[in-house]
Amino acid sequence: MLALVAGLGLQGQGASGPADPASKVGPAAPLFAQHCQACHTGDKAKGQFRLDSLTSDFSDKANRERWAAVLEQVESGAMPPKGKARPAEKDVAALVGWVNGRASAAQAVQGRVPLRRLNRAEYQNTVRDLLGVDLDLTDLLPPDAAANGFDNAAEALHVSSFLMEQYLEAADKVLDAAVANGPRPWLLKKRYDIKDEKSVRPTGSVYRHLEDSVAIFGSWVSANIQVTLWNFRTHFRGNYRVRISAYAFQTDKPVTFHVTAGTLTAVTEERIVGYHDVPPGRPTVIEFVEKLEAKNCMRLVVDGLGVTPPVIEKVGADKYTGPGLAVQWVEVEGPLHDTWPPASHRRLFGDLKQAPAPTPEDKNRLEVASTQPLADAERLLRGFLPRAFRRPVTDDEVKPFLARVKAKLDAGFSFEQAMRVGYKAALVSPHFLFLREKPGRLDDFALASRLSYFLWSSMPDEELLTLAAAGKLTDAGTLRTQVERMLRDRKAAAFTENFAGQWLDLRKIDDTAPDPALYPEYDDILKTAMVKEAQLFFDEVLKNDLPLTTFVASDFTLLNGRLARHYRIPGVTGQEFRRVALPPGSHRGGVLTMAAVMKVTANGTTTSPVQRGSWVLDRILGTPPPKPTVDVEAVEPDIRGATTIREQLAKHRARAECAGCHAKIDPPGFALESFDVIGGWRDYYRSVGAGGPAVVDGRTMRYKKGPDVNPADALPDGARFKDVDEFRQLLLRDRDQLARAMTQRLLTYATGGAPTSADRPEVEGIVARVREKNYSFRALVHEVVQSRLFQSK
Repeated sequence: MLALVAGLGLQGQGASGPADPASKVGPAAPLFAQHCQACHTGDKAKGQFRLDSLTSDFSDKANRERWAAVLEQVESGAMPPKGKARPAEKDVAALVGWVNGRASAAQAVQGRVPLRRLNRAEYQNTVRDLLGVDLDLTDLLPPDAAANGFDNAAEALHVSSFLMEQYLEAADKVLDAAVANGPRPWLLKKRYDIKDEKSVRPTGSVYRHLEDSVAIFGSWVSANIQVTLWNFRTHFRGNYRVRISAYAFQTDKPVTFHVTAGTLTAVTEERIVGYHDVPPGRPTVIEFVEKLEAKNCMRLVVDGLGVTPPVIEKVGADKYTGPGLAVQWVEVEGPLHDTWPPASHRRLFGDLKQAPAPTPEDKNRLEVASTQPLADAERLLRGFLPRAFRRPVTDDEVKPFLARVKAKLDAGFSFEQAMRVGYKAALVSPHFLFLREKPGRLDDFALASRLSYFLWSSMPDEELLTLAAAGKLTDAGTLRTQVERMLRDRKAAAFTENFAGQWLDLRKIDDTAPDPALYPEYDDILKTAMVKEAQLFFDEVLKNDLPLTTFVASDFTLLNGRLARHYRIPGVTGQEFRRVALPPGSHRGGVLTMAAVMKVTANGTTTSPVQRGSWVLDRILGTPPPKPTVDVEAVEPDIRGATTIREQLAKHRARAECAGCHAKIDPPGFALESFDVIGGWRDYYRSVGAGGPAVVDGRTMRYKKGPDVNPADALPDGARFKDVDEFRQLLLRDRDQLARAMTQRLLTYATGGAPTSADRPEVEGIVARVREKNYSFRALVHEVVQSRLFQSK
């Protein structure tokens, strides 16, 4: 036994110093000796896991993670494997208690989560709220790595010399946008008639010049047949108000169009601004405000008219009788500024005057000047640094930044140039770039930041910081009030975009492009609607305090006309989304049946029950499957229609070493096989080879009708289901597990680190309290915020 103990490394120091004689071994050694040693020792240890990799030093995070993996295998029953003797429940309980106790002690000393850097989205939002500049910095800051499903995970947010160079460049760009170095930009306010555009020819094209407008009968982006407003081009960066007067022509139905903006010099320099509907025969003004960079212009693209431009050109636009979009005029006003210098400038320099500072490139250039540069510099820095660092600052913390400014002034730099150096130093300071939390309970200011980055992905506002300064934010009632206020704020859209976007993998919507031969109905309008449905549905559950079980099964969803047509749900038209009661037999309801989720869990050609099943286990049930322990060739679904995916997977399920995992993974995957690559309902697979003719709405498609889909299967406990409707009802049997999974997701996102086995009592307490509130999702958000895990490092 002593040799085994030495081999396991269980002698030595624990989390808080030397172990006493009674705790040197703990319950691990005898349990391992009886049940694990035969397979997990030596160079040929099974699963490449050796018991001697474990030590009693729980201050080592990697060691804690190895112990957590052991607990997961033992508690789930995966180890020892089937056919081997199981350890007694009391021995397992003793092991769990011993490991969790030591892990908790280590976490109390070190904190659960390491030092956490702001990710790209948080950085961008923070400079927006700090300085009032809304910049797209994705061209400067690289995308962040993710861990445990989120890109704000502390352990994945590394820092490199390259990244620091990018932060320096980003700081310059932020300051350039914030500081006004010139007179107020002249205001463009002009109405454009698209008849004046050279590309909108009245003959031999898809355009007909009417008395009050131009009728557009088709767009073809790949052939550059679209209305580009080349006569409009911005000279200054800023927000612009755009008004478009248009109506549907030669039809009794609304017509859809979308607007793009950018330099339009390349595909990457053009982005979709939005989709709009206009009614037939009645001129309607579409109005929106959009942020445009200098040298931007716009395009109008008509959608979904169903006829290609060559067909129209052959008939002639003057004789064409099909539907079109009649555009009367486009009006642009901007850049819009309430005051000058803008608020961003005043946040840096207050009311200090500007003096002429011409350059060869800009004779009208202005710079901030000061008659008392050092005194003004200190005053401005003392006002700026507490907001930038999201907490009070000491005199000693101000001195280094003031010293940088003074050094530049002494070197002959102007006041504004010197201050830019001081501000730039603050924007690349660890106090700005990191959430610097001390182990143990968070102080009020750290709690204010954790709350704001949880719900807003940005810095605390003035109200949060005022409450923190008064020491009131740790009060439970105050926290509840603030959570409610913050969820009502428009900045809470970041919670939907960043939490739901990663939980549901909505960010991966463009990772694959559906094969147009198999899925000709897929287009950008449908893709945009897919993502919007999932986001609006998440908002609806949160806003209306619905049970989190609504994410699994609901009797409603949010649809517009395009997505409703895809779902074959009648009575919904237009681009505007609305809450729609789902008709019987729709097979929809909850995130598992949403087209966006079905698309991101498939590739562009086929679906895989393994991929979708693993996704359900991970994202919905919080029980991700382990990685395969043996090398098995991946199953590639057959689009030629010769075999079904079920027939191919049967070979995997027949292997003893694969059967255990596939019994858990495959059933949810089979249940979702009734949804194709783009989330459409299907009774058969689409094939490019074998199969009969596929007829949709009276039209014979290019693809073939392949084998029938069979979504039936059984869960590991023997409960059978025939389709996705019955499968979702089976998931609702264990609402605690659904709540547990969502609790772990929220805590991971909110704190930057996934809960460990040592945190299980806290997680179970949250689940119990939410159970008493009918599993309310909004209540769950509150309980997470009120928890010790949220309020501690």
